[in-house]
Amino acid sequence: MALVLLPGLNTLIEDISEEKKLPTQVVEAALREALLKGYERYRRTLYLGISEDPFEEEYFSNFDVGLDLDEEGYRVLASKIIVEEVESEDHQIALSEVMQVAEDAQVGDTVVLDVTPEKEDFGRMAASTTKQVLAQKLRDQQRRMIQEEFADLEDPVLTARVIRFERQSVIMAVSSGLGRPEVEAELPRRDQLPNDNYRANATFKVFLKEVSEIPRRGPQLFVSRANAGLVVYLFENEVPEIQEGSVRIVAVAREANPPSRSVGPRTKVAVDSIEREVDPVGACIGARGSRIQQVVNELRGEKIDVIRWSSDPTQYIANSLSPSRVEMVRLVDPEGQHAHVLVPPDQLSLAIGREGQNVRLAARLTGWKIDIKNSQEYDQANEDSIVAELIAQRKEEEALQQEAEERLAAEHAARAEEDARLRELYPLPEDDENFEKEDASSSEEEEVINNSEPNSESLITENSSLEDEAR
Repeated sequence: MALVLLPGLNTLIEDISEEKKLPTQVVEAALREALLKGYERYRRTLYLGISEDPFEEEYFSNFDVGLDLDEEGYRVLASKIIVEEVESEDHQIALSEVMQVAEDAQVGDTVVLDVTPEKEDFGRMAASTTKQVLAQKLRDQQRRMIQEEFADLEDPVLTARVIRFERQSVIMAVSSGLGRPEVEAELPRRDQLPNDNYRANATFKVFLKEVSEIPRRGPQLFVSRANAGLVVYLFENEVPEIQEGSVRIVAVAREANPPSRSVGPRTKVAVDSIEREVDPVGACIGARGSRIQQVVNELRGEKIDVIRWSSDPTQYIANSLSPSRVEMVRLVDPEGQHAHVLVPPDQLSLAIGREGQNVRLAARLTGWKIDIKNSQEYDQANEDSIVAELIAQRKEEEALQQEAEERLAAEHAARAEEDARLRELYPLPEDDENFEKEDASSSEEEEVINNSEPNSESLITENSSLEDEAR
């Protein structure tokens, strides 16, 4: 068949490459695959209304499309195996036919033949399929490049611009800063801040939370305004001491979306200094609160508590309940990380916070279970007895858990031992090599017997293989 001409092919490839920001090699590969799908559609349409489609899923795996950029056209090529008798014309070719042009051809060789249909025969349905597949392949390539572009970014915080709204999500335009155009990212409802005003073209700092592969949609970017990593990034940008390494952020506890509207977003940040002469809290707050105010402004007024980290759990817990004043911290169960914090009556509501937010964040920040107690009503003997019961209950649960794990491990060991015993009695097919090595020292007479009288297992295997080939 003659070359099917596609006038302006080179210009088409260059235009698509520039528009989609894809390499020309990627566009050419997508075009070849689309033309091949169009050819498959053309072949299938020949049976419409006549008989059932005879082609299986992998039927056209030996077909390919060759682009001729010099003459601006394409050919459909088929790789066929040389055989004595042809059973499938799309996959095989007779030796006698090949020997007319190549006398040294042999059975089993592969030849590539031009099977391009006439341009008039290609059909409207096949052309439509080609366009659809090309568009889909180009979208897939774009998404794949997006995934590669954003997956390894060193800086996970991006500047995003609001484009539109889909259900409860905000669709934003983000750029990786690598000179490539903006791409779309989704800001789900759970990752939005209640104080944000997401109007069209408004810009925000967002945290690149995930680059995930979604069925039927390909790679998708998910960003967040509620992630604690955004707070860390903002402090790193505003505090030179953090950039230099003299101050470090040890832990962050954030509640960007409180359970009640009456409670605003709040964050607690624990910081520590490497150098003794540096005040980590003062460095993060800045002169007259200038540094922390920049962070608060970016987070639209979110309340931020900067507290000093301490290796002493008692001091660390007391600091974490800032701004309340603490009288005493009792580590009633150090092993279970349970503490009682005694505060004056006038500090009780401040330590707990509105709807328990302050103590809840302090517990997340320190990793301890914190109970706020009124210092004037605290009965240490009674509290100790209650804690003792809790400790006994915890230890009992831990013992039961350990017993269950040991029992499960013993069951696994017994099952493995039984499997090994059965494997010795009834070897699996993959163990044949071991048996062959063990039987290598047997006599020639035994080998002749074994070869002439195959066991039932090998016969079953051979019969299964023949049945599979027949299918």
